[in-house]
Amino acid sequence: MPARRGRPRRAANRGAAGEGRAEAAWREFAASFAQAGMVPPGGAGLAAAEAAEGAAVLLLGPQQALTFSGKCRLTCLYGAVRVLGFAVAPHQPPLPLLSPPTHCALSLEALPAASAAHADPRQLRTAARSALRAHRVRRQARLKLMARFSPDCAVVLLEHLDTAVTRFLLSLPPLCRLFEPQVSRGPTPRRPDGRAAQREDEPDVTAEAAVLAAVGIVPCSPERGLLLSDSTLCALQELVRVCCVEDEGVPVIMVCGPKSIGKSTFNRYLINLLLNHLPSVEYMECDIGQTEFTPPGCVSLSNVTEPFLGPPFTHQRTPRKMVYYGQTSCEQDTERYIDVVKYVFSSYRKEVPLVINTMGWVKGEGLLLLTDMIRLLSPTHVVQMDVYDWKAMAPLTPESVHLAPGLYTKGKQRAKGERMDLSAAESWKCSEGEEDASAPEYKLLYVHPEFPRAGAAGEARVHSSILRDMSILGYLGQLQPPDVASVLPLHSLVPYQVPFNAVALRVIHTDVAPTNIMYAVNASWVGLCRIPDEIRCQTAGPVLLTQTPICDCLGFGIVRGVDMEKHLYHILTPVPPENLRVVNCLLLGNIAIPNCIFVSQEGIEGEIPYVTSEYNYSILGSGKLRKKKHFKKRECTFQCDYT
Repeated sequence: MPARRGRPRRAANRGAAGEGRAEAAWREFAASFAQAGMVPPGGAGLAAAEAAEGAAVLLLGPQQALTFSGKCRLTCLYGAVRVLGFAVAPHQPPLPLLSPPTHCALSLEALPAASAAHADPRQLRTAARSALRAHRVRRQARLKLMARFSPDCAVVLLEHLDTAVTRFLLSLPPLCRLFEPQVSRGPTPRRPDGRAAQREDEPDVTAEAAVLAAVGIVPCSPERGLLLSDSTLCALQELVRVCCVEDEGVPVIMVCGPKSIGKSTFNRYLINLLLNHLPSVEYMECDIGQTEFTPPGCVSLSNVTEPFLGPPFTHQRTPRKMVYYGQTSCEQDTERYIDVVKYVFSSYRKEVPLVINTMGWVKGEGLLLLTDMIRLLSPTHVVQMDVYDWKAMAPLTPESVHLAPGLYTKGKQRAKGERMDLSAAESWKCSEGEEDASAPEYKLLYVHPEFPRAGAAGEARVHSSILRDMSILGYLGQLQPPDVASVLPLHSLVPYQVPFNAVALRVIHTDVAPTNIMYAVNASWVGLCRIPDEIRCQTAGPVLLTQTPICDCLGFGIVRGVDMEKHLYHILTPVPPENLRVVNCLLLGNIAIPNCIFVSQEGIEGEIPYVTSEYNYSILGSGKLRKKKHFKKRECTFQCDYT
């Protein structure tokens, strides 16, 4: 894929100013506590003090936790803390923590120190004081923390977090308050004596909260954090044990369940737990509607070596293997979906444990497709997540999967008069001597989430389409230079120039006439792929494929323009040039660029390209979308307007 790229033009510094205003707003928020006289002493065991400008030190007592919203950078100075399953110790580098109100809040939990019971308390106190001095914590802050020090406590340094991706996200008007807590504006609750009471979703008003707010985080109720049920803890403990022991080979763990049941959160917690014991874990994403490491519409295989302590849009990265399916649902082409899953799974080397995430489509053909997936991928453990009444799906016992037909595979025929009993959810184990050699061999683990709205897809905190847009925006944030404080609007960046005859072109989700193909490609989101066939074109192009290939996807880009005179595509992408050299195919799917990219960027004057307010609704197919009135209206707690 020949490419030429110039230097980005000078852009306005309004992005940097916006980030500065956001940081100043946090400090003003913190100062307002003291000005209003609302600074009672902090709770027992927890102490926070300002370490420097934009930094704070926090002391957590034994088994104490801090649940918060916002973003910061964490460094453990003494003891150990756990965040979303990952244990952070003093020898580890700083970690970014991102806890927006779109997802459950993160919690910092102090872990018991294994050596504290046997070490000299005076030596431990000296080590903690030395760590504070090494990070240049102010003397007043050191004195405050050491006054509450105990050998089994934890001391962490929290710093203001500012990255190129977060700057880009916060520069967009719909996301400018992304990491701020959402406080309801309903009537003020009253105490029995008539005085105003604090709402449950309001941040704690303490001296510690004022210090933490200056960093960029606000303490919130523990109920807003991750709530792990007993069945979840038992499943996690069992999976960590088998992955560390590996008595029967390398485990392959498949997590399945209906929508909004918590599969992605379970996977994050499990992988972070495994990284406490293993150098890496493989993760296969089969949910094309809610992907973890890539923009939506992808099936991918990633090697995870670092914990991910935030939602998907904060840790977009390049997988080891990725195929662009091009849609957020596979209902229209399940056969190609199965072929894509096979192609990606063939790259798994079976050297480290594999965690497989599946779609929330578990009814009708979706359940048949899930049965095919279990037979195809041969997991050693299946984690089935569902509410207690099993409304979404019956237990996926090895016996039921062995007998049930799939969408493309056949189940074993039952003998005449034989009936399969699925009434007891815990009776999944086959009796000794009765197990069929051809039956699937895996251990089924039941997980019953107990967090509010579990399994209620219509009552999710944020609509899935908004989360998909945020993943795309997080990916586009990689275009921002890391060493530039200001945010460069995407229209100020110089795109790559790609000749028509250098790449093949294919529209995945629909048929487009060759005369209209350039209209479809212009201002579109495309997958940058590599097909094994050499592109040969005697003319200036374009080169059109007649079938959708199953091929490696190296990244994504925006077709900023099409030059019909010079026969060039203008593509904006964060994919490095060394990878672009092997790209020879552009795939256009049913994934749209978020509206805010067109209408909410800084520096646009006059008429906005690709956006029109004058539209002829008499054209066939251009009418308004019909409302589906049988669907329950969703009340999102996170306000985000992309129009």
